[in-house]
Amino acid sequence: MTFHFESWLQQGSGRAENALEGALDSAQVVPQRLHEAMRYAAQGGGKRIRPLLVFAAGELGNSDPAMLNAAAAAIEMIHAYSLVHDDLPCMDDDDLRRGRPTVHKAFDEATALLVGDALQTKAFAVLAEAQGPAEMRLQMIGELAGASGSRGMAGGQAIDLESVGRKLDLTVLKQMHAMKTGALLTCAVRLGGIAAQLDSAKMTHLTQYSTALGLAFQVVDDVLDATADSQTLGKTAGKDAADDKPTYVTLMGLDYAQKQAKELQAEALASLACFGPEADALRALAKLVVERKN
Repeated sequence: MTFHFESWLQQGSGRAENALEGALDSAQVVPQRLHEAMRYAAQGGGKRIRPLLVFAAGELGNSDPAMLNAAAAAIEMIHAYSLVHDDLPCMDDDDLRRGRPTVHKAFDEATALLVGDALQTKAFAVLAEAQGPAEMRLQMIGELAGASGSRGMAGGQAIDLESVGRKLDLTVLKQMHAMKTGALLTCAVRLGGIAAQLDSAKMTHLTQYSTALGLAFQVVDDVLDATADSQTLGKTAGKDAADDKPTYVTLMGLDYAQKQAKELQAEALASLACFGPEADALRALAKLVVERKN
């Protein structure tokens, strides 16, 4: 049977939106303004790459749809919280996200800070309260905590802030991006693998795939920041260079970065060689990540 990625993508994106809608509190629930801002942050568009990776990896085995939905909603909440905090004046100080005013501009800084805090804790509540085996839920909670903490996303952001105005070598730059961007993408794939109840060998291949994919994602981000306009990106273009941040483009040049993205894509695809057509969605997502325009 031929795999139609566009149909799969449309269905998966709708499923991700529904999962978020079902997990978020209504804006009519007290405190209304905070819940309204949380929904603004989490439902404000985006590619939904992380939930899609959860769904795609979940297709490698006999996954419970409810567990996949919970994992997809949880990881997108963590991602949304990270963007809200990343945009704050004390961090990257940005006014535009996904083509709209950032949360601290649409609401205020204090609300934005609380939105991030509340989305983060809500993510773990969603997994804890999901209808599924306790051992599986606990494993997912551990994966998400590790990927989003000081040895994952938050740690990568700390290195990023410390690196402004400095010239990092390639090894340190890769480590920073593996933590800041790659950890959560790897977590998304592994959450799907946990739901699919894959054995350790297959989980290792999935981790290799997602590690390469996570780095490719950031390399492409660096390329787009240097080459695309703000309207296409939905956020402020050229901001990394303006803020004197180290990127693949500033360190190694545009040609190197573009070539590196293609090589990482090939590495990700090669890691899926042990899987059959059930991994076609993961393969298509690897192509989407590298060939995207925003």
